[in-house]
Amino acid sequence: MKLLNNKFYKWSRNIHRDLSFFFSGMLLIYAISGLVMNHRQSINPQYSVERKAYVIQQMLPAKEAINKQVVMALLKPLGEEKNYTKHYFPESSLMKIFLKGGSSLVVNIKTGEAVYEALHRRYIIGAMARLHYNPGKWWTLFADAFAIGLIIITFTGILMIKGSKGLWGRGGVEFIAGIMIPLLFLFFF
Repeated sequence: MKLLNNKFYKWSRNIHRDLSFFFSGMLLIYAISGLVMNHRQSINPQYSVERKAYVIQQMLPAKEAINKQVVMALLKPLGEEKNYTKHYFPESSLMKIFLKGGSSLVVNIKTGEAVYEALHRRYIIGAMARLHYNPGKWWTLFADAFAIGLIIITFTGILMIKGSKGLWGRGGVEFIAGIMIPLLFLFFF
């Protein structure tokens, strides 16, 4: 029985170690992108937004006289004239110019006040965050293997430690606390 017990603990340690190394990269990706996803109200995982407010010094023509040529002259100092898509007037004195990639320029044609918003894609964090939305069949299979791997890592880790620091001692108390905290949040907050 002792020999079987030792083989089980050795097998448990080896499986735990190998799966931990294999899935550690994925665990880091999920952890980093999960932090960003948890704080979406203050960090957009897909884009960074650069906002610049300024006043246009030259007099602008009336709404009826604004054409694409005038708009291009407004975009030139920003280096955005090649990214123009369209413009419109949500209000009679307010013009909004749409640019490729989601950037925009809003100009008050009476006061010359302008707000330029430049969107820049966050390629790495955005791609990592997209994994939380299950982007395809192959990802589903890998994510399922990852979930099963985490279950195995958890059980081999729990069963590896014997004695007062194991499941029937301090480890068991920590294990129950780790289950209770998410359940409390699910049902009471």
